[in-house]
Order: sequence, then structure tokens, then C-alpha cells
Amino acid sequence: MRTGRTGAVTVTATALAGALAFMAFAAPAAQAADTGITVTGMVVNKGKPIVVGISERKFPSVTFRVTWPAGHTPSTMDANPYLYHDTTAAKGAAYGGIYLGSVTLYDDSPTSADCEGDLFIDPPYTLDSNNDATTWKIGVVARLWDKTGTKLQAQEHLTGFGSVQVKRAARATVNASPEPVAKGKAITVTGRATRADWVKHAYVGYADKLAKLQFRKAGTSTYQTVKYVRTNSTGYLKTTVTASADGYWRWSYGETSTTGGATAKSDYVDVV
Repeated sequence: MRTGRTGAVTVTATALAGALAFMAFAAPAAQAADTGITVTGMVVNKGKPIVVGISERKFPSVTFRVTWPAGHTPSTMDANPYLYHDTTAAKGAAYGGIYLGSVTLYDDSPTSADCEGDLFIDPPYTLDSNNDATTWKIGVVARLWDKTGTKLQAQEHLTGFGSVQVKRAARATVNASPEPVAKGKAITVTGRATRADWVKHAYVGYADKLAKLQFRKAGTSTYQTVKYVRTNSTGYLKTTVTASADGYWRWSYGETSTTGGATAKSDYVDVV
């Protein structure tokens, strides 16, 4: 946040991930001291899980309030949120974390400000294991600098802000046939459930997943669940139903602790 400005201060941290990791790892032990910086009201991604695919960059929101010691300004202090898991806060900040992308600081007193910004996730690089689909803890790297903004005076890793789930994105497809179909005849409904694989950088079959086959009658706005079907070992779905009325068919399934939910775009079948 070292910008030397007051009021609304925006910092775009294009290279912050690398800088944060380097500073957290390389700072001398004498600087790992109490900064007097406090952070409250931390909210990541509006309190919702972060669902990530294989290529689309994600920018989960982050909001918090920061207070710093008298004698310092936004230009001589940092309070940078990050996410980490399966390690300590210090090691999580040094490598393997999810780091701040940008933040805007609205200082409303000489020693405090409300902050809002976003984290930065680039799936091919930030997430390289499917084990990253888990609970991530929220940490903050707090730093105090001298008046020139170049010499680090103190640094610490603040914790106790809770956690957020990071999940693999999921997809669903559907195909209902024949189209059209005679009333009372069978309709075969197929589809596939897939989810992001952060190692293969592709969507792969979601095996043994229980999905709902849903139907919305033409002229209505509500889907009804017709039956439940479990995917095979490669994520494919198949079942038959009796044609009774014109309408839309789709597959849908809910989220888990590691994977988001998905609903297919509907397939319309004309019953004649």
C-alpha cells in the first residue's frame, strides 16, 4: 500500500505475488516483529466458496479494515491478505499461496482505513494439484517501512481470519432424443458430468456422481426432478423416460466440499 497518497488509494499488485513471497521468505529474522498493525472485518469472496476452472483467471473479492501505528501512513505500511493451506502462515506466504491482486484503501483517519480489493488466481500456475481443492486459511502479511518506503522496519504474519473453500469447477451436458417423439414413447436422455483437473488442465469425467434428471413442461417456469442417476466411471449419464408433454430436459448436481455444482443447458423435446 506504499503509495504516498491519502483518501482513496488503489494499488495494483501485478507482481505482488512474487514480491510478497520473496519478502515473506527472505526478510531477516530481526524484522519478524510486532508491527502494531491490526486487521478486522475480513471477508473473502463475499463469504462464498471460490470455484475455479482450468484456464479462466479468478479475482475473488476481499474486504477488511486496517489500523496502523501513529507516525505511519498508507505509504509506509502494508497489510496484504493471502490464502494458504497445509502449512504455516509464514511458509504459505512464501510459496504455494493465493496472493493479493489489487487493493483500494479508503483512509478515514490518520491511522485507519477500510480496504477493498481482490485476490488473483491463475489456474495453470496458482493451482497445480487437485489437492488444492480444500479449505484455505486467510492470512495477512503486515509490514512497516521507513519514511522512504524502502527499508523494512518490521514484519509479521497475522492469522485468525477464518477460512474459505477453493473448489474445482464442474460442468454438465444433456441430450434428449428422439426429437420429435410420439406421446407415450420412450425418450433416452444422456449427458456427462465433468470437473476441472488442475494437473491435466482439462475437464475430466466426474465418476460416481449422483445427478438429478429434471423436466420443465413447455409454458411453465419450474423444473421438477424426475429421477436420480449416478454417473459411470467416466462421468457419463444415461436413462429413459416416457414422453408425456413438450418440454425441456436437463441434468443437475450439487456441490461438494471439493467441487462446485453444475446444471446443463436444457434440451427441448417436441412430443407429437
